[in-house]
Amino acid sequence: MLRVGVIGTGMIGQEHVRRLTTVLNGVTVTAVADVDAAVAAEVGGRAGATVHPAGEDLVADPAVDAVLVCCWGPAHEQYVLAAIAAGKPVFCEKPLAPTQEACLRIVEAEVAHGSRLVQVGYMRRFDFAHRQLKLVLDRGEIGTPLMMHCAHRNAGVPSFYQKEMAITDTAVHEIDMVRWMFGAEIAGVRVLVPRRNSHGGDLQDPLLLILEMTNGVLVDVETSVNIRYGYDIRGEIVGESGTASLGSLSPVAVRRDGRVEHPVPADWRARFLAAYDVELQEWVLAIAGGGAPPGPSAWDGYAAAVVSDAGVAALRTGERVAVSLAERPKLYAPGR
Repeated sequence: MLRVGVIGTGMIGQEHVRRLTTVLNGVTVTAVADVDAAVAAEVGGRAGATVHPAGEDLVADPAVDAVLVCCWGPAHEQYVLAAIAAGKPVFCEKPLAPTQEACLRIVEAEVAHGSRLVQVGYMRRFDFAHRQLKLVLDRGEIGTPLMMHCAHRNAGVPSFYQKEMAITDTAVHEIDMVRWMFGAEIAGVRVLVPRRNSHGGDLQDPLLLILEMTNGVLVDVETSVNIRYGYDIRGEIVGESGTASLGSLSPVAVRRDGRVEHPVPADWRARFLAAYDVELQEWVLAIAGGGAPPGPSAWDGYAAAVVSDAGVAALRTGERVAVSLAERPKLYAPGR
């Protein structure tokens, strides 16, 4: 039984505690920590877990085999580094860290440790539809890929959401996904600014990102975060001899009153519930079996941060911005 400690008991932390304690196999939550002691006590009480006053205390707990970092982004680096120093596997919700420099420090610490311990929570890689799309691509069923069209649409966003978050918080999922989908890095970014959606107030929404892959594939990503009708993730790959796209929003179609209705998910939790389950179950099984984390690595977290920064720069300047990555360590070579 893998014993897991969870740092951060806010919305996503509570969701993961629920998942680990009631849905998944081979795992138990033995400890929690949060800056809000009352919330941590409530969540820990429900899970039968020890409540620690600080994340470092949780990492040091001998009853914790592996760590989930679910707190706010600026604190991710310190807890991920603490887990690496303790030699404990750590699953970190995105972002790996708020800056590319911080991400690179995590990469360097893991390389110094000598083996992979870190997984970053980009769940698209565990979504059934995305996996099926990649399978079609890898089998060569549509020939050599040329382009991909993506859309990431939200019904609305919180009042604290700022325009750059359309890249750093929203499109970053597509940034990681296309690197995985095509097995290539992103070489350059452009951001186009269309007419503003009046539902977004002063927010510049939508945006259109153009990602240039090192293998020649061109990807466009639409972010529309005030589109009202629901949460909608779309993707279509154009190949030399065909196309392949993500399937319908809903497995149920209702026909009535002369109309066909396909229910639209309200938010990311409804759309990717199963992906989160698969993501953490595969992580638990890999770690319990003594293997490396099966999902996005610290290098992937670093690369996503660099591309996001390039996207923000492109948004500010209106120019194409080249993506410049550090040399990839052998620890993160494909197949390892």
